[in-house]
Amino acid sequence: MRRAAADAMDAVLDKSRPLEESLERLTRDLDDRDRSLARMIAATSLRRLGSLRTLLRGMIERSLPPKAKRVETILIIGAAQILLTDVPDHAAVATSVALAGEDAATAGFKGLINAVLRRVTREGRALLPEGPDQPKWMIEGWMQAYGAETGNAISRALAHEAGLDLTAKSDPAGWAATLNGRLLPNGTIRLVDAGNITALPGFSEGGWWVQDAAAALPAQLLHATAGMEIADLCAAPGGKTAQLAAAGARVTAVDRSGTRLKRLQQNLDRLGLEAEIVEADAAVFEGGPFDAVLIDAPCSATGTIRRHPDVAWTKAREDVATLAALQARILAHSAQILRPGGVLVYSTCSLEPEEGENQISAFLATHPDFRREPIQPGECGVAAEWINAAGELRTLPTHLPDADPRQAGLDGFFAARLRRA
Repeated sequence: MRRAAADAMDAVLDKSRPLEESLERLTRDLDDRDRSLARMIAATSLRRLGSLRTLLRGMIERSLPPKAKRVETILIIGAAQILLTDVPDHAAVATSVALAGEDAATAGFKGLINAVLRRVTREGRALLPEGPDQPKWMIEGWMQAYGAETGNAISRALAHEAGLDLTAKSDPAGWAATLNGRLLPNGTIRLVDAGNITALPGFSEGGWWVQDAAAALPAQLLHATAGMEIADLCAAPGGKTAQLAAAGARVTAVDRSGTRLKRLQQNLDRLGLEAEIVEADAAVFEGGPFDAVLIDAPCSATGTIRRHPDVAWTKAREDVATLAALQARILAHSAQILRPGGVLVYSTCSLEPEEGENQISAFLATHPDFRREPIQPGECGVAAEWINAAGELRTLPTHLPDADPRQAGLDGFFAARLRRA
């Protein structure tokens, strides 16, 4: 199980592979308990990677040789268990040493691993820094975009695991009571310590689906009604499609990934909802014209690091520019499939202005038949502080403060609503 966690971390850090994809492959033969523990260890280690590296490097007298990269991984997951989980200290130390002994390349470092982790048990809680826990280029970008204080606060907020957010097909207040959850202003249900999601009341009946509160807002901003014809571009895994279909809209769900569309169809089947599913590239999709278009564009996903801590280490600065170019193509094409008078909502789960605010400004400069339709405070439960000066949605991980970090925060999201003349 700990080998799976270490292998998954190495896949993220050395090969930029998504954590969930790696864990799915590596934990296939484990039971549910060990699978969950492997996921928790790997995710916690990645979420606090910057702080753990700083702590450990201060406890090792000489730098580890390049060939000892796996040793650092074992030390990190060991320290994460000791300092950030409920795993008993002695178990974390013993299993880390045993893991090192399984490979010839790391067996010679068993003594070092044992000594360092024992020191972590004695001194680590007092010495573990608060951060930074993400790459320098990311934090510098957030400070430039939002100011030094907010940028640093975003970094700290991303170091905490998020709670579980659900969207109900109907009667969110009733489901919040049934699930002992907290009802957020936009109707999202927030749970803490939910356990096995598929065992919760309402899962098998299709009463709700998992969706961050911020991710639920772009579809809500369309104010979909029965019979409305809506294109949901880049639709998989289908949370936004489900929202629109539940409102009675006739939804065309477009995604280029057939595999992801199969998952979308499975989700709709469980929920008892229908949509037309089209496997196509959103930048060239032929369809419409539609009353509304929703674009949840491919992006760097830096706003989701609380839930997907691997994103901090699988993305590079240059990826933002590459993705922004793709977003611009999709956005420009979407203008061609929207009816005159129709509404377009563009969104990304990114904290980078290049993928949000700058994208819309550039689009409007070349599409004079479109104008912003500003979001109003209170609309769809949107707080005034989540709206920028242009009337666009900009949620941050620092929003919805709460003493319990699992009850606090939103994914970092951008959304703009545009009306075609």
